[in-house]
Amino acid sequence: MTLNSHKRRQVLRLAGNAVLLAAGGGALAPVQAEEFPSHPVRLVSPYGPGGSNDISARLLSEGLSRKYKQQFVVENKPGAGTRVANEQVARATPDGYTLLWAAAPFAINAAAGLSQHYDIRKDFVAVGPRVLGPIFLIVNADSPVRTVADFVRMARDKKDGVTFASPGIGSGPHLTAELFAAQAKFKGLNVHYRGDSTAYTELLAGRVDATLTAITTALPFIKAGKLRVIAVSAEQRTPVYPDAPTFGEQGYPGVVGYGWFGLIAPAGTPPAIVQQLNRDANAVLADAQTRSKLIGLGLQPEAGDSASFARFIDAEVARWGPLIRSAGIKLE
Repeated sequence: MTLNSHKRRQVLRLAGNAVLLAAGGGALAPVQAEEFPSHPVRLVSPYGPGGSNDISARLLSEGLSRKYKQQFVVENKPGAGTRVANEQVARATPDGYTLLWAAAPFAINAAAGLSQHYDIRKDFVAVGPRVLGPIFLIVNADSPVRTVADFVRMARDKKDGVTFASPGIGSGPHLTAELFAAQAKFKGLNVHYRGDSTAYTELLAGRVDATLTAITTALPFIKAGKLRVIAVSAEQRTPVYPDAPTFGEQGYPGVVGYGWFGLIAPAGTPPAIVQQLNRDANAVLADAQTRSKLIGLGLQPEAGDSASFARFIDAEVARWGPLIRSAGIKLE
């Protein structure tokens, strides 16, 4: 990810205090590098308060605040499918003091070719680590479906196809449902609602055939025997709900999709700061108490360096771009 000329000038200005005059004789003397962070850091969340992005951002911020004895402050900047927050961070000074707790639409919007006032490869640097939100295929407990094979048979037998309750168009759950239908060769219709709670309400009422979304809201109904988990769209079983077999275990290894969050900075942020933030954010998410809280939210922390996070984002763009085009999905 490269610097544009504006950001290059910003970095040079930040480096301008490398020397100053010695007190006595006018010779130049080196100045000790300022320790990072020396004042509060802004962590921008692209959603409003209370959701999983906001809560996980606050868990990360609390851990980093304790580590550095300096405030990491979460700022909620919802709007335009996360683009409001993304643009604000893209334009920020690249000094480590403005960061983004990016979400899956960061890559999905780019994959869809949406008009954006930033380039996700040129205007940002991936810091990492990331947190995954595994996506589960869930049916009403009254359904005869118990396996992915059962579901595919049912879907193919339905003239008008099956219906999936989705938390929103262009979301990870929506695209994963489209991916499942394409790979298993059945007709599926996504019915979009405002969030997971409404989607599960519709499933409990029997007005849709399934959901393919996060599991947290469904857990009380699963434990009560009202909903049944069929599969998780991950490469491996997840600690969020380890009883769920993967699609791969049931014959569909290509059905992989997540919601996700991860730490990102403006392009031109000094590499030493990127490495420091990556190391310490990894440590925060590896803390047993923090990890337990995240898993309770239906989120799975994934350790990794900045390069692996950058590759993950590129893979997300590559995964969803062809599907969005072939399915004729229109995002705004």
